[in-house]
Amino acid sequence: MQLTLPEIASESLQLTRSGDYRVTNVASVPQRSPFRYPGGKTWLVPNVRRWMASLPTRPRVFCEPFCGGAIVGLSMLFDGLADQLILVELDENVAAVWRTLLNGQARKLIDGIGQFEVSRESVRAVLDRRHKSLADRAFATILRNRVQRGGILAPGASLMKQGENGRGLASRWYPKTLQKRMEDIHARRGCIAFVHGDGVEYMRENADRHDMVFFVDPPYTVAGRRLYIHSDIDHEELFRIASTLCGDFLMTYDDAQPIRDLAARFGFDVHDVPMKNTHHRIMYELLIARDLGWARA
Repeated sequence: MQLTLPEIASESLQLTRSGDYRVTNVASVPQRSPFRYPGGKTWLVPNVRRWMASLPTRPRVFCEPFCGGAIVGLSMLFDGLADQLILVELDENVAAVWRTLLNGQARKLIDGIGQFEVSRESVRAVLDRRHKSLADRAFATILRNRVQRGGILAPGASLMKQGENGRGLASRWYPKTLQKRMEDIHARRGCIAFVHGDGVEYMRENADRHDMVFFVDPPYTVAGRRLYIHSDIDHEELFRIASTLCGDFLMTYDDAQPIRDLAARFGFDVHDVPMKNTHHRIMYELLIARDLGWARA
């Protein structure tokens, strides 16, 4: 049985629970990513640190096969919990940002962000024109991520109107902050490799590596709305490949019964962790791994 996104979204348990819980204050987590990503995992970073600390040996390589904004992988690298970070992403626009920062015209992108003045006219001019270079595509992607509602990059997303404190399109445009994050990433480019490709296929091809751990956060829908361009994943195949990995892995998913069923079928451990959504409502996501004893401690 191949489980796809619409099926999982329709089965979502949408859990809110009473009782004891501790929700991560995301303001306490250093922001490393230039993206504001829908479904971003800043809130999960402390849990991933605990997972890494629980491993019997320190992994040499940390891999995010569906990296998106890569906040988790960047945090592990910056925290010194792995020697090398491998980011994999299929979306060509998101890929353009990582390729520019790591392999190409980082200075052009960083300087362009500092020089840009936000207005509806200037934003539309950038988003509507054809890209002449990789850095141009990267700049347009970062701009789109910052001025569209919720940071959504998928087609059809609209521009912000009021924004925060009535600042409109400039609400999320922090050029100095973005430049600093990009400078820090570029400075560590020797420890970061980017692969423009399919995360599932990358896991399959590297399943026999003992020196690599995987943080697996596949794209999915929220309330039936598509947030990502590439969001159709064969979840059963992903679980099957995870079961063959020689290195350790940690998955995160919306809490949905089909996902719990897949975890049970492959003998994986499951634990739910609390987070706050954009409306400050306590929600729960699933952690899935071979052993989550550290998460319950």
